[in-house]
Amino acid sequence: MVLKEFIQLFERDLDRLAKEIELYSNSENLWKTAPGISNSSGNLCMHLLGNLRAFVCKEMGGFDYIRDREREFNAKGIDTKDLLEEIYLVKKQLEISLEGLDESILNKSYPLEVFGEPMTYGYFLIHLYGHFNYHLGQINYCRRLLES
Repeated sequence: MVLKEFIQLFERDLDRLAKEIELYSNSENLWKTAPGISNSSGNLCMHLLGNLRAFVCKEMGGFDYIRDREREFNAKGIDTKDLLEEIYLVKKQLEISLEGLDESILNKSYPLEVFGEPMTYGYFLIHLYGHFNYHLGQINYCRRLLES
């Protein structure tokens, strides 16, 4: 039952991410920052997608993916259409990845020690969901700040 809820929550918030990206009236603002803000909304979007593709779609779902964290934080000017296509790809792959798991996996050790110590799949999914929403809130704030 819990995996179904993870799918629903991630899909809902991937849709929210797409909406935030679509709400930028000036696509150049996706790649700008304001004083005191380190990362643009476009880069945060790429980071969120890279995170989910690496840790859920690849590790849990078996999808082919090579993460480029440097590109996530340094690329600029990627077309809004391309970002949206990537969001929808991640949404589909994430659903397939989590649907293909048995609930018992949530209490098993995740194969990577991302934080330098063992953790369960369940713990890591909760972390990934919280991390996603932290940055989603930043994207929303940056959009309102830069486009007001």
